[in-house]
Amino acid sequence: MGSAAQDGNSGPASGRIFSFSLKPGLYRIGRHPDNSVCIDDTTVSQIHAEAVVTPETITVTDLGSTNGTFLNNTRLQSFVVRGSDTFRLGEALVMLSIDEAGQDIPELNSETRQSIHTELIVRMNQSRLKLTSLSETELAEHTRKHVLDILTERFGKQGSRHCEAIISDVLGLGPIEPFLADPSVTEIMVNGPSKIYVERGGRLTITGKCFLNEQQVRDVIERIVMPLGRRIDESSPVVDARLKDGSRVNAVIPPLSLTGPVLTIRKFSKHTLRPEDLVSYGSATEAMLDYLKQAVVSRKNIIISGGTGSGKTTLLNILSSFIPADERIITVEDAAELKLSQEHVVSLEARPPNIEGTGAVTIRDLVRNTLRMRPDRIIVGECRGGEALDMLQAMNTGHDGSLTTGHANTPADMIRRLETMVLMSGVDLPVRVIREQIASAVDIFIQQSRLPGGGRKIVSICEVRGITGDAINLREIFYYNQETGSFCAETEGDSGIPAH
Repeated sequence: MGSAAQDGNSGPASGRIFSFSLKPGLYRIGRHPDNSVCIDDTTVSQIHAEAVVTPETITVTDLGSTNGTFLNNTRLQSFVVRGSDTFRLGEALVMLSIDEAGQDIPELNSETRQSIHTELIVRMNQSRLKLTSLSETELAEHTRKHVLDILTERFGKQGSRHCEAIISDVLGLGPIEPFLADPSVTEIMVNGPSKIYVERGGRLTITGKCFLNEQQVRDVIERIVMPLGRRIDESSPVVDARLKDGSRVNAVIPPLSLTGPVLTIRKFSKHTLRPEDLVSYGSATEAMLDYLKQAVVSRKNIIISGGTGSGKTTLLNILSSFIPADERIITVEDAAELKLSQEHVVSLEARPPNIEGTGAVTIRDLVRNTLRMRPDRIIVGECRGGEALDMLQAMNTGHDGSLTTGHANTPADMIRRLETMVLMSGVDLPVRVIREQIASAVDIFIQQSRLPGGGRKIVSICEVRGITGDAINLREIFYYNQETGSFCAETEGDSGIPAH
């Protein structure tokens, strides 16, 4: 039997098909991994069908499958695959093509892609189908058939290899889709249609990929935000959203952006880091992790501070993993990123205003509500405003072991940020009173930083040692020495943070 070269392996839920390029030969098709063409879909039988491939034709024959083999929604025992045909094995969409190695065609430039888009629109309009009544899968299959016809007419059978790129332009996220699928990419930044940057290993590089024009960038942004009930236009030119996989999205369009539509995607990691990963990556030492584990188990209140992209949420996830499994944990986030392994977890997510500007539920609303939910632990993804006061009051009223993060460059800066955020709550408190609240509520500050080389490290762990006069006393237990590139443990000495 022959072996298959797979061009794509996503099922219909993503609007794509199982695509294989086959050399002449006999191929067994099914879900079992021993098949020469393996389709990982539960509606496909272990041995579902076979394909006979010649230099000119592909003939597919059903082998007594449970859910059938369909061409044009008709169940058939055997049929010949044409150049633009897709067929179904159960519910899995499949496309087979004859491998004609050596007959390559050049990459499609923006003008060619644009002309294909234009012709596709004409053909879709002429098809007389009510497109709005089609399901996502049916629309993808209908669009793919027209795209394959256009590519085959222009480039012959080899044109089919560009099908997924065109479909991505039309129905997906265009040139950034491959970067979303690339696990080494952590952030994607689109600065107008002609510049796409990605972050790998903490370093930014320009990709050389581009959108067709500003309108395509706008279309991609709208595909992201519309299912969430959000909008982006000149009256509302900034939007925060989230992809289905949890990746965070921020978009800004003209007139606020002078470089055209700007899109930033911080990808949601599918791999949850373990505590030992911090040691292997050089982000912390075993002694530091042992100290932090003991602090979490002992129900110390901890605040992680750091800049944007410094790894605060990642560290918060790791610290959360130390919480005993028999405790009730309530998490509050702007955009859900925490992935806790414990069973008794309740996750709450803030809600932005709807299109009419109403219906917002803030982080502060949720933090207040957690106090009525009998939490053993409260974890707030990030404190940015007045919710800091509610968090401090919770820490001071028996909710020990709470965790949160904030934006600051040092633990001392984080204390000042907390003061500012408390004042943002609208409660007029003297700075001295706020500092007393902080000193009695917070036990440990952890400073997380992204270093110039792209690495992320815990650069400081400080214990709060009360308040003297108007100064909160901090004792640095561990710190990272950038000059020597090593972690150090401090045994004595306090650092006072003076009042304003």
